[in-house]
Amino acid sequence: MKVFAIGDLHLSTVVKKPMDIFGPGWENHFERIKADWLQKVTPDDLVLIPGDISWGMHVHEAQPDIDVISQLPGKIIFTRGNHDYWWKSISAVRAMLGEGRYALQNDAIRFDGVVICGTRGWTVPEIEGKFKDADDEKIYKREVIRLELALQDLEKKRQPNDKAIVMIHYPPFNAKMLPSDFTRLCEKYKVDYVVYGHLHGKNCRCKLYLEQNGIKYYLTSCDQVNCKLTEVCEVNSNNN
Repeated sequence: MKVFAIGDLHLSTVVKKPMDIFGPGWENHFERIKADWLQKVTPDDLVLIPGDISWGMHVHEAQPDIDVISQLPGKIIFTRGNHDYWWKSISAVRAMLGEGRYALQNDAIRFDGVVICGTRGWTVPEIEGKFKDADDEKIYKREVIRLELALQDLEKKRQPNDKAIVMIHYPPFNAKMLPSDFTRLCEKYKVDYVVYGHLHGKNCRCKLYLEQNGIKYYLTSCDQVNCKLTEVCEVNSNNN
């Protein structure tokens, strides 16, 4: 079983917000994602989508976007991004999803050989402890708590030799790739991989792949990866 990831699909089946206004990297972006997906993914594989899924403002506006994604092969795991305004109640989100589609929010899910947890995250300050304002600091600290809740659930469900993956929408470090409360938690719980998105544009300061303190970090924003799925890992799995 292979695990793939791609973030920031920004679909707009109902809410008309074409992404190609942001540059040629977004032209026919979902058609390109779909073509690559169909080449790579089998029904037994996992695909992680770390946020910014739909421009819908409400569940009924996001449902057609979820349906389009759900037609693709593999088991699909979603987490929330900062633009997923439709994602308000986790129970309502899970009710939208068909068989083999999952939503994570401060919790974890296990498949044979791999356990995955997820949360949204928040912007990491460029200087540790120096936030733009009090609200920014408050949200950051709340998201750190939520990540630890997710990791605690991961720890409960993790079995010997399982690979551990964190899905987080925001980068878990700042533009200088310095440690943060998010990366320290990932190290504390001995995570193997972190997938994230959020970063866009040809001039953004980012690395598609980074390894720090034994953890492999993958940036998977679709425009940054040329609308191709990133292979995170492969696990040996048996039927549960």
